[in-house]
Amino acid sequence: MTESTPSHAMFAGLVFNQAGQPAEIAYIGGEAHYVILDDDFRRHVAAREVDRQVLAHLREMMEPFRDQAVVEMMRMMGKEDLFTKAMIDSSLKNWEQALGQPVPEDMRAWLGMLGFRVTVDVHGEVVDFRLPSQISGEED
Repeated sequence: MTESTPSHAMFAGLVFNQAGQPAEIAYIGGEAHYVILDDDFRRHVAAREVDRQVLAHLREMMEPFRDQAVVEMMRMMGKEDLFTKAMIDSSLKNWEQALGQPVPEDMRAWLGMLGFRVTVDVHGEVVDFRLPSQISGEED
């Protein structure tokens, strides 16, 4: 048993097909897969591949605002000290290490309530990416 290397779908509950149906999660040989519904066919896409695309997109979007993001994360955590800043900054620099690690269920639920949503095609390619700021920006 390889319990030290399980795979997880980081964005479970936040990934949808192009018809708006949520992707299910299935495990094949210990590796998490998003199950993308394609009419009556269930396409299994390695969660690692979808999650890598999402993380890359988030990183690209956040890079210009890195310093501001660190300050806001510290404020959200209620800790505005040098050690917390260093920890957050390091985490942002090493996103790839997070790949395959579980995102806490309450965090995913919170993201979903704020409007975070990833839409993928039947091959697992990200075709749309919705962030809470994009949704609130549409209402202005």
